[in-house]
Amino acid sequence: MSIALKASAALMLMQGALWSGPAHADWRDDIGTFRIGIVAEPGAGNTVPGLAVLTDAYTKALGMKVEFVVARDYAALIEAQANARIEYAIYSATAYATASQRCLCIEPLVAPVDSDGAIGIRSVLLTRDGKLPNLAAMQSHRIAMAPSGSVGGSLLPLAALAAEGRKVAEDAPFLVHADSAAAAETMLVDGKADGLFGWVTAAADGQPETSGTQARLEAAGLSVTALRVVWTSGLLRYGPHAVRSDLDPEAKRRLTVFLTNLKSMTPDIYDLLESKHSGGFATVAPKDYEMAASIVRFVSDSAPQQ
Repeated sequence: MSIALKASAALMLMQGALWSGPAHADWRDDIGTFRIGIVAEPGAGNTVPGLAVLTDAYTKALGMKVEFVVARDYAALIEAQANARIEYAIYSATAYATASQRCLCIEPLVAPVDSDGAIGIRSVLLTRDGKLPNLAAMQSHRIAMAPSGSVGGSLLPLAALAAEGRKVAEDAPFLVHADSAAAAETMLVDGKADGLFGWVTAAADGQPETSGTQARLEAAGLSVTALRVVWTSGLLRYGPHAVRSDLDPEAKRRLTVFLTNLKSMTPDIYDLLESKHSGGFATVAPKDYEMAASIVRFVSDSAPQQ
């Protein structure tokens, strides 16, 4: 059976939940066409795989005409939603935080989850053989990290430290920005650095998972007993699907029901919509993106003054 046919069958089963609330035809009339903004993968131009199937799925969920708008980048997507040219957008965490700062008219609905339950990442400062005793000792040691500008490997730790009152500049002399995250890991393995800013995936209960930099270092030959986590940041949640705050509550409800049931009801469509995190969608709130907002502030504060 084709994806389209399976989707139609499954979506019919969802109609009971979607239509359980009172009818509000007026909001659909006011909107006319519900526009969803998305950024295509690099190198894909303005094409998105399965766009016709996705359009049909959202059309059935909302009971109205739906159109996807493919933006050239997140800056264009943010402007489109801030100016009400689209009602709904799919963001990275920092793009959402930027959009929220740009316009207090956007709110997150859902965000993806990994198959193991991870909902985002945390930065960790790792050392081996006790060479870095604590966070305060960083300035007298050599600390490796990912290239400047890397969200998870550089901006997240620096923004999280700044939020804790420990502002560290990206060009601080004790920080060594390697050419890649893998190169930074190699520096710790080879003894060319005493510490390393890496990352771990984080579950909803806040406990670090096993995937991430430490697992990669262990795979590279470092023993579990040699490695120690000196510091852990707050959570950077995976990027959300966000709507304009003035969208009718019934539309928000329908979208939430549709998205949170998508993985279990129509996994093929879920895979088209979310290819990186395979655990489904969970509801989120603005407070879940406080760390993303800290990154946006850090970048803004670090920018050269005109």
